[in-house]
Amino acid sequence: MNPSTEFKQSHRPAPLAVPEMDGIRTPAQRKSMLPALTGMRAIAALNIVFFHFSDPKWFGPFAPVVRNGYVSVSFFLLLSGFVLAYNYRERADAGKMEAHRFWVARFSRIYPVYVFSLVLSLGMLMDEYHAQTRGHFYLGLALTPLLLQGWSPLLCTFWNTPAWTLTTDVLFYAIFPVLITWQALTKRLTQLRSILLLLFGFWMLGLVLPTVYSVLHPDGDPHIDRYSGGFWLRALKFGPVQHVPSFLFGMALAALNNFLPERSRKRVVLGLLGFASVYAILYFGDRMPYVYLHDGLLMPLYGAIVLGLAGKNFLTKMFGILPLLAVGEASYCLYILHFNLWNLIHNSKVLERTGLIVFDPWLSYLVLVLAALIAVRLIERPGQAWIKRRFQN
Repeated sequence: MNPSTEFKQSHRPAPLAVPEMDGIRTPAQRKSMLPALTGMRAIAALNIVFFHFSDPKWFGPFAPVVRNGYVSVSFFLLLSGFVLAYNYRERADAGKMEAHRFWVARFSRIYPVYVFSLVLSLGMLMDEYHAQTRGHFYLGLALTPLLLQGWSPLLCTFWNTPAWTLTTDVLFYAIFPVLITWQALTKRLTQLRSILLLLFGFWMLGLVLPTVYSVLHPDGDPHIDRYSGGFWLRALKFGPVQHVPSFLFGMALAALNNFLPERSRKRVVLGLLGFASVYAILYFGDRMPYVYLHDGLLMPLYGAIVLGLAGKNFLTKMFGILPLLAVGEASYCLYILHFNLWNLIHNSKVLERTGLIVFDPWLSYLVLVLAALIAVRLIERPGQAWIKRRFQN
């Protein structure tokens, strides 16, 4: 496996969305913190790491999940919309949704670790300098710190490869305050039939661009798989607009969540059905149409998993154990740091010189997780607090 090629099939998880303590006490702050979904984030983030840096055969019956680990993006994007709507719905209904405070809160969560990841990845700039034209290099140098690199199919993986998905997050955060307070939409989200229609509509919308690509074959390759390249395929996979339907689906799913009691048996059925169906599809992943599987196809099944884990049942107990919660809280740091940190560790040959290479790759996995946990405490949280003090008041 070529990690630098493989990574371009994956996406980063959006930072953990919890009620922002911005001085306004609202019912959203007293809601369940959905620990099982945090645990699920840990599993999905680790799956991305294994997808990049492992042999799927190591994982036995879970090999199909690791082999097709790029599909975790759909889950993360959908979950971002779900959790934001879950946390801010009542605040918006009460007229206390302040866009400026929301934007500062989200920026403060993602940017400190992002800056650290760029500093950690300074060595990548020399590789970029040799790989890009001078014009592209300096454009990437300008776009990447501004979180704009994802808009360029040629530069979306510039400097810190996984960080391109922050462009998608920024788009989500930009439109969320408008969507959550849009009365024409929010009125529909109080009616079960309308919610189901919206969910179906957003799912279909998410399949439009993959269908257009499959019909037109703009890159001239009729047999696309995860190793394929091409300008338009990169635009399809990495472009922020293509991922908006998953975010909208997640927001509508949060409204559907209100119609299911926390202890409803339907949640267990949905969760089990979602997990089983995703596994079955991934088992035959190589036979599935790649552009659909990469984004959009699994949206309803991920929705079933989210509803199952958002209640109170044996599934939530399984996914809410402390180790998963700890890694889930650090999933953003794990994602944004892991690719270049892995390369930094292995390019330095430190494991070979110390004889610790015999414990690899498991030792490297442990180092990545520990680095993520440390980054949360020493970079993410202090940086978030500093930005909020400076810009939120």
